[in-house]
Amino acid sequence: MDQRFNQLAAQVIGYSVSLKPGEKVLIDVWDGADDLGTALMEAAYAAGGMPFVTHQSMRMNRSVIAHATDAYMQDWLRYESYRMREMDAYIVVRKKENLNEWAGIDPERMAVFEKYYSQLHFGIRIPKTKWCVLRYPNAAMAQQAGMSTEEFEDYYFRACCLDYRRMCKRVEPLAKLAARTDRVRIVAPGTDITFSVKGQCAGVPRCGQRNVPCGEMGMPVVVDSANGEITYNVPSEIQGTVFRDIHLVLKNGLIVEATSSDTKRMNEILDTDANARRIGEFAIGFNPFLTRTTVDTIFDEKRAKTLHFTPGNSEINPSAIHWDIVQSHAKEDGGGEIWFDGVLIRKDGLFVTEELKPLNPEQLIPYLLGED
Repeated sequence: MDQRFNQLAAQVIGYSVSLKPGEKVLIDVWDGADDLGTALMEAAYAAGGMPFVTHQSMRMNRSVIAHATDAYMQDWLRYESYRMREMDAYIVVRKKENLNEWAGIDPERMAVFEKYYSQLHFGIRIPKTKWCVLRYPNAAMAQQAGMSTEEFEDYYFRACCLDYRRMCKRVEPLAKLAARTDRVRIVAPGTDITFSVKGQCAGVPRCGQRNVPCGEMGMPVVVDSANGEITYNVPSEIQGTVFRDIHLVLKNGLIVEATSSDTKRMNEILDTDANARRIGEFAIGFNPFLTRTTVDTIFDEKRAKTLHFTPGNSEINPSAIHWDIVQSHAKEDGGGEIWFDGVLIRKDGLFVTEELKPLNPEQLIPYLLGED
């Protein structure tokens, strides 16, 4: 086993979910990511916790989704909820052998599955447990990123095994600024959109506590506040389909037009429920060790010089969908601007105000490595 898994597991158990003696943690292992799952179990035991394990596979879950009915999913939710309510923490390690494993599933069956899965995930796991979502570095992810397997493994561990406590300290000025901000404007090629985040940011960053890798600062968007258009320049995968050239038009918070490389399928997803066409989250990405597109949202949404503007679920906009779609503001991707209450805070992916410049890669990298 790559010993870096032990380092990552110790960080996730000790910091991300802060497991205490006697606490129960459910470790959800997908598609044979057993070495990282085992490392998490050993770290949980070392912390005095009680690990419980589930094995799943995308291929078997495809069959579940393809035959999902309300009657079956009601029982599924009842059984899964009973177990989840017994847990203090939840960790999932998803190893994807085939990015498109769920492609081609009947949209109606997928909508049924999402309706009940979201009640488990957004209704119990997120509000009632300490939780963390992880990926597993394998050849499939390396291929998606256009890298060799060894090169991607190094990329993965560099981004995941950070001192996230230090990152949280460095993000505090941005979180405090967002907490006192009302109007946000995003300007980029094919993009000019405004919305409100008034009262939605707690002002306390949580880097590395819910997703690893981390490196974002996000908040809900005030319902009905978004107006304008946005064009995304990073491919986005959801439900087994990769979408490119995504373009949204919003009026009073509602997505009234949505086009992409697969416009029909995209609109089927956005029609999952009434709130899927409203924006759940706005977030700014700044992990300086994430520098390229991997076509995996948990990595791409934290990439330096990006933002994501997310249709679907938030604390104030309940939905079965939470679709983090990423826009890069790097110069080579066309650039872009973020404005808070009429003040430019980031241009072409780099923060421009003195209080936020320490989040730019040239300052953040040595700080996170303890070299400052």
